[in-house]
Amino acid sequence: MSGHSKWATIKHKKGAADAKRGKIFTRLIKEITIAAKSGGGDPDGNPRLRTAILAAKAENMPADNIKRAVQRGTGELEGLSYDEITYEGYGPGGVAIIVDVLTDNKNRAVSEIRHAFSKNGGNLGAEGAVSWMFSKKGVFSIEKDAANEDKLMELVLESGAEDLNDEGEYWEILSDPKDFEAVSEALKTAKIKTETAEVTKIASTYTRLEGTQANAMMRLLETIEDLDDTQNVYSNFDFDEAQMVG
Repeated sequence: MSGHSKWATIKHKKGAADAKRGKIFTRLIKEITIAAKSGGGDPDGNPRLRTAILAAKAENMPADNIKRAVQRGTGELEGLSYDEITYEGYGPGGVAIIVDVLTDNKNRAVSEIRHAFSKNGGNLGAEGAVSWMFSKKGVFSIEKDAANEDKLMELVLESGAEDLNDEGEYWEILSDPKDFEAVSEALKTAKIKTETAEVTKIASTYTRLEGTQANAMMRLLETIEDLDDTQNVYSNFDFDEAQMVG
């Protein structure tokens, strides 16, 4: 199972257990707002906004919250102005990390990100240091008992998805970001429940860590994830899931 899939499913389980819905909503609202600001408030003509609204609906966000976020982005309602910043760096063992930030205070954001890295055995790098290792993909994780391989392969071929991978307890479907919505709809129509569904960045190669280094890397990722300004965290960290979960 790829490092990305393991980390995504662990986060999903922890998020459900910790009931971090408020934080999830905050991130989704910020993404909807910035998407509407940069590309307009009509989802039909704004793919980024369409994807953000789809993600919000998947988390059962009320329609009024979505509408207000769009209106803040288009300027119909007053709201904070956010800057988009991407930081790149390295964790323990040289693991590559990308952090997407949406912030109303750049100085606070960089200070908190730098502190998180240095406190947990990592360091910030220059722009372009690790981004060349990642590509943007739609990723869907589906529990093995939710659908069989033949049915999923048929869905992959018909919906325009790129690949179907066996990831242990899960099936993983990969798509081009522009086909994310089509694949989502195909899964919904087929009544196949996804454990996670997101447009994310996937690494071309993974760095496997064990023992204290793996634990330090897990702490670093969790520290960055918990920062208010953090939108997304991507890494090429791979690990033994039994060690982490146990």
